[in-house]
Amino acid sequence: MTVGEKLRAMEDIWADLRKQPDDIPSPDWHRDVLNARERKRIDGSAVYEDWTVAKERIRKKIQ
Repeated sequence: MTVGEKLRAMEDIWADLRKQPDDIPSPDWHRDVLNARERKRIDGSAVYEDWTVAKERIRKKIQ
């Protein structure tokens, strides 16, 4: 498969999975992380990063 074909296949799979999100198991630690982030948002201690900056930081980290 070409890269384009692989990406299209991933997009198709993701679109199908999104149709019934409750069928996708989520580990307990996901809930814990989301709850911690929500507490930080509520108490004002959350720190946000510009999406462009965040994407670049992620790209550098995975290279």
